[in-house]
Amino acid sequence: MTPLRQRMLEELRRRNFSPDTTRGYVHAVAQFAEYFNKSPEFLGLEEIGQFQLHLLDEKKLALHTIALRMGALRFLYKRVLKRRDLDFENLPLLKTPKKLPVVLSPEEVTRLIEAAPNLLYRTLLMLLYATGLRRAEASTLKLCDIDSSLMLIHVRQGKGARDRELPLTQKLLDALRHYWCSCKVKPRVYLFPSHWESSDEEKPISDKTIWNACHESALRAGITKRLGPHTLRHCFATHMLEAGADLRTIQLLLGHRRLKETAIYLHLSRRHLQAAVNPLDQITVPDFPRQTQPSKKGQS
Repeated sequence: MTPLRQRMLEELRRRNFSPDTTRGYVHAVAQFAEYFNKSPEFLGLEEIGQFQLHLLDEKKLALHTIALRMGALRFLYKRVLKRRDLDFENLPLLKTPKKLPVVLSPEEVTRLIEAAPNLLYRTLLMLLYATGLRRAEASTLKLCDIDSSLMLIHVRQGKGARDRELPLTQKLLDALRHYWCSCKVKPRVYLFPSHWESSDEEKPISDKTIWNACHESALRAGITKRLGPHTLRHCFATHMLEAGADLRTIQLLLGHRRLKETAIYLHLSRRHLQAAVNPLDQITVPDFPRQTQPSKKGQS
């Protein structure tokens, strides 16, 4: 590991970036250095602009993906290298289209869970759908975070270093207990531990395992929509909204900092879309005049 890579990892950890973001940022910087075959310490804004065009014209990456790569380079130069000579404001940002997230119907969620190839994947899918947890939060969930006496799930230091609590339903509790009882080696610290080498060390599963649970189950269920762990988070919020929960409650459950982040689910809720009064229905429009059949020639 290069000293620069080590410094970047330390800075990302210091700022409590998620494992997924950390992995993406490190990968982006490695791609940047490989493209120019130089350390980023010897590169500048001109090279960043060239790399942006390379990703757009040659790699044909999506605009959202390119924006993430540029965010990683901005973090590197501003936070790690402390380069004050680079003015990122002069680098044109590609406008990414705003798209609504994919949401499954309750019937599709049922098919997804039933298609899980093993008990671990099935339990993970049920947990995501019942809580709206991010995949990094789900992977690091500990046994002590499951409070069956208060029927709560404690989320420790989620995104933005914020704690929150989620309701624990009896159906989810039964599923978690069934999973725990079925484990040959009982989890001691983490609810979903990975295989560990020594009996004294236990680590959580990778968040990639949770992505695999969604991907493999979707293939087995025949669901062609593009989905991942975050899709079940969107399903949790949308279906709660359709069941009558208010936006403020959903905001707290999801751990959103601003209510406008949660308001997107108004665009996904069928109940709210169909309940809106259409202005056309509020006005009186004369009926269309009845069309008369044209008379045939020769007829009086």
